[in-house]
Amino acid sequence: MKLPISRYGLREVFLFTSLLSLLFLLSLYLLSPTSLKITGPLFLTAIAFVFYFFRDPERPILKDERKLLAPADGRVMEIALVEEKEFLHKEATKISIFMSLFDVHVNRIPCSGRVEYLSHQDGRFLDARRKEASLENECNFIGLVADGGRRLLVKQVAGIIARRIVCPLSTGDYLEQGQRFGMIKFGSRAEVFIPKGIPCKVLVKEGQKVKAGLTVLAELG
Repeated sequence: MKLPISRYGLREVFLFTSLLSLLFLLSLYLLSPTSLKITGPLFLTAIAFVFYFFRDPERPILKDERKLLAPADGRVMEIALVEEKEFLHKEATKISIFMSLFDVHVNRIPCSGRVEYLSHQDGRFLDARRKEASLENECNFIGLVADGGRRLLVKQVAGIIARRIVCPLSTGDYLEQGQRFGMIKFGSRAEVFIPKGIPCKVLVKEGQKVKAGLTVLAELG
């Protein structure tokens, strides 16, 4: 079975596999045959997990401007009405998704639109499952003007392990619904903010598993 690897993780895949391969070769000279029976499978498992983590499966995207797609794989951690002060400057419905180490970490844009605002904010590296992580952790804001003029915000949040947010976008870029726009490495959180005033029906619930580009988070009026 073919396992596509994300271009955002090629550097890490090369570095980790090279290091693990070197350690394995050294172990051939330093360890006894009995020890190798244990360490050999461990090295192979570690290399396999590196490839697995940075996987980037192709997905059929059904584009519909009335539907807001999940930006990340994972579990819905929180759905709440909050005051969004970074881009929307008004109350908004926030849908937060936690990505575990075993989820696909490539992020996809929830709707077609143009990037109007980008901002990176330094911060802490709390466990992304904690509510305060949304406000205190290092994060990246992507303000979108969707087709039809709606303004939406997508937020990438680093976690306790994830220390690198990848977002190669520039203001003015136009993205198609479901298009890849980056990733957060090694466990993290992604959030979507729908401003109050846009009629919407949230179709997911807290605790639900979702997939980027496939699961519909909300239906817009």
